[in-house]
Amino acid sequence: MLNLYRVVTNGIHWPPESHSRRHEGRISQVSVAESGASVVEIRISARPALIPTVRAVASDLAGRADFDLDAISDLRMAVDEACTTLVGLAASHGMLSCRFVLEPEQIEVVVSTPTPAPGAEVRTDSFGWRVLQTLADEVSTVHGVDGVPDALAIRLIKHAGATQ
Repeated sequence: MLNLYRVVTNGIHWPPESHSRRHEGRISQVSVAESGASVVEIRISARPALIPTVRAVASDLAGRADFDLDAISDLRMAVDEACTTLVGLAASHGMLSCRFVLEPEQIEVVVSTPTPAPGAEVRTDSFGWRVLQTLADEVSTVHGVDGVPDALAIRLIKHAGATQ
């Protein structure tokens, strides 16, 4: 079985010079040049064994962005929980995408995957969702990501040094 690891930075192999922003319940494109943000995207097979790779990327990016140790730990755990939630909903042999948008005082993370069944939902009444709300400064779900109508995404924002 082929395991695919692809890291995409600053728009390479992804809509050039743009990144995602949530607007009225959907993901829309915003120019990276306008915001001064950097983008890193990693795509992996939607399998639990590969989630530590994404968690390590999240931790490394937050450390390089000069987040304090508590914020790094919170982001790492929030990304792990978001990935775990979506791997459970992913189509068999599906891919999990995790897009990090690095801005001066925050990191936005959008974790997404296509789902096998139309109408699949992320449960927002679960313990895992409460964990996400505690660890991230903002968290939401999004349907229809990257032109895939049956895709689900969890979007979270973590501020550097922010505590809740």
